[in-house]
Amino acid sequence: MAATMGSQPESEMTAGSEMITSGSGTNNKPENDLDPNLLTSEEKKKTPLLMKVYGVLCILDGIATIPMGIIFVGMVYWALQNRPDLVSISSDPTLSTILSVASFVVIMVNAGFLIGFGIALLKNRRRNAARWSYILIVMTILRILLDIMLQGLGEHLIGPSIQLLILLVISVTVDPSLLEERELKRKLRSMEDREAIKEGTLGRDPEGKGYIELNFFNLFWVFVVCSVLGLIIETVQHMVVVDPGVYQDRAGMLFGPFSPIYGFGAVFMTIALNRFYKKNFALIFLVSAVIGGLFEFFVSWFMQTSFGAVAWDYTGMTIFGIPDPIAIIAGGRTATPFMCAWGLLGLIWIKFLLPNMLKLINLIPWKIRYSFTTICAALMLVNGAMTLMALDCWFQRVSNIPENAPVEQFFAKNFDNEYMENRFQSMTITPDDSTRVNNSQVSDATS
Repeated sequence: MAATMGSQPESEMTAGSEMITSGSGTNNKPENDLDPNLLTSEEKKKTPLLMKVYGVLCILDGIATIPMGIIFVGMVYWALQNRPDLVSISSDPTLSTILSVASFVVIMVNAGFLIGFGIALLKNRRRNAARWSYILIVMTILRILLDIMLQGLGEHLIGPSIQLLILLVISVTVDPSLLEERELKRKLRSMEDREAIKEGTLGRDPEGKGYIELNFFNLFWVFVVCSVLGLIIETVQHMVVVDPGVYQDRAGMLFGPFSPIYGFGAVFMTIALNRFYKKNFALIFLVSAVIGGLFEFFVSWFMQTSFGAVAWDYTGMTIFGIPDPIAIIAGGRTATPFMCAWGLLGLIWIKFLLPNMLKLINLIPWKIRYSFTTICAALMLVNGAMTLMALDCWFQRVSNIPENAPVEQFFAKNFDNEYMENRFQSMTITPDDSTRVNNSQVSDATS
């Protein structure tokens, strides 16, 4: 190969280089410069038979889902009109209806995307199939979240979870060129990281557009560290301000000293404000306050609608004796003082703590940094999943729902009501505040 390239005239090599870099400047496929619909040699490779089989299943699933979805929403609509007491245990069936409609829309849209995805696999449109898979991943996550809010955790999540796993695998394997790109990037990244260690710039944005490089490694440890720091801050604030001298466990996960709302909040702020680290203090404060307030509102709403869980309520909060307008608008899910606290935390984080955070992350030894992070991420994922399952089983016990499944019996034995009340001391479970829809009751009502 080297001899062949060496025998080529310099003019030909120059022309070839110009051909490769022509067009948009980002596409190294000369055959696509003139016709973007013209497939490259990599794209012309056949889709594996197993993927084509899955593509057929996706098409059939999409086609079958549409009439089934219409029938289901018809049943729910009939029950809401005639026997709303059998559809939702919530005192507000309107929200259940809204979530049911949203779930129906997501299912229908997802069905259409499944058909397009399956066709792309059958026609060997590998890059198109990869793009479809990215969209389907987002839609599947939305479907899972809506299912949790409507029905909690259960067997109904097995199908979407399997689909999500398959889509994640296909998204990184369907395009053969991606494998080559990943291998080249891995080798290049290894060389760049070693050079960055020598220069003291490891973890910084190589393009200089932001302070920190927004990769999984950096963001995961931002989440972990800020989950711990947030828990410490909230615990101290409760002991000093809310209830002086009284310790209250403010942990938000089943195991470990973690408060994930602060971890996710820090991640979102890092992503949103990474390019603003040189901006003025007022702008950073304002953006942080808005992000923190919106995130706090969403978490409160999701926990209440899914599990009837209320961990904080700012209803009735006042500012200098005047009712807080933010608390009124948000229904007590967030408030002006806490949005200001988020703004201050975001300002301190971006301007002062993030550089030191990067130094702390880089203390992880080079040889184990990525493998160690993978193991910790897997453990954190298990912790999160078990936390959600424990909350769901707690909800069912408070709702007097029989514990039939082995997993429910496991959590009832190891994480009973007393344990959960002691672990989540700031949280209460009120089934009437949830929006759970009981599908079995709907079926009975319509039969």
